[in-house]
Amino acid sequence: MNSETLSANLNRFRSLLALGLMVIALSFLSDQFLTADNGFNILRQISVNLCLSIGMTLVIVSGGIDLSVGAILGLAGAVAAGLLKHGLSIPSLGVALVFTTSGAILAGVLVGGAAGWANGFVITRFRLPPFVATLGMLSIARGLTMLWTGGFPITGLGDTFGAVGTGSFLGVPMPVWIMAAMAALFVVVTKKSRFGRHLYAVGGNERAARLTGLRVNRIKIAVYTLAGALAGVAGLIVTSRLDSAQPNAGLGYELDSIAAVVIGGTSLSGGRGTVIGTVLGCLIIGVLNNGLFLLNVSPFWQQVIKGGVILLAVAIDKMNSNERDA
Repeated sequence: MNSETLSANLNRFRSLLALGLMVIALSFLSDQFLTADNGFNILRQISVNLCLSIGMTLVIVSGGIDLSVGAILGLAGAVAAGLLKHGLSIPSLGVALVFTTSGAILAGVLVGGAAGWANGFVITRFRLPPFVATLGMLSIARGLTMLWTGGFPITGLGDTFGAVGTGSFLGVPMPVWIMAAMAALFVVVTKKSRFGRHLYAVGGNERAARLTGLRVNRIKIAVYTLAGALAGVAGLIVTSRLDSAQPNAGLGYELDSIAAVVIGGTSLSGGRGTVIGTVLGCLIIGVLNNGLFLLNVSPFWQQVIKGGVILLAVAIDKMNSNERDA
């Protein structure tokens, strides 16, 4: 194996290598790290970030960015909780609807998808930069959440809804099942479907994709809609786990999801990246958070260390891009 082949293989598997080294190091540093309970705890903790990050992967591969997923998470959870607790009343029409748990869950996902669709429509119809459009949606979703909740938590959502975030099946927490299902679904979508091939084509060279006849705008709208719907799923997990919808839920989650995607090897330039890489990126962040907590590292230093890891991942991506372009 020559040096170029060895370098290419190291780049391809660098996330897996980093995760393996972290696990080995932390297993020596903490007796509590390498236990089944702690393993499930890590998986449960990353389930929300992974749902967000899968959507973010699709968006970044398409050449965009989405800063609104955290706010959409909060809005979707609040809408589901409000409908489940109080129903929907429209006095002017004399309508009063009562929602079951499944109806409220579906409504939360649809709200997330609708917000994502609005992102895609504004970006493609008015040609706004994704950074600006999704920043606007962040503010809109935060404002709508405050209006819907009145600025107060919605609590007491019942055992059936609570099972989404705190229940288990075959000894495995439900959020882990949901996370695994989402990851498997979107691995197939990105690797095996026509939509996945078109997604990479748009992110790799949008102009060439248009010239070959791809409906670029439709693909972008679909990508943002899926990202919004996945944020809705994440919002339902958070709301169920806490048994309450917090008006400020999801604050800062967009940065964690972008970090997981970049650490997992997805290029911020678009056109390159995988859902498997994002799963590894989320695991790296989850293991890092868990390890720092077990080692009693100060929360302030935890922020510094996480920021350093993200900068290192971006620097490696930039160096690889320069080598490919040379």
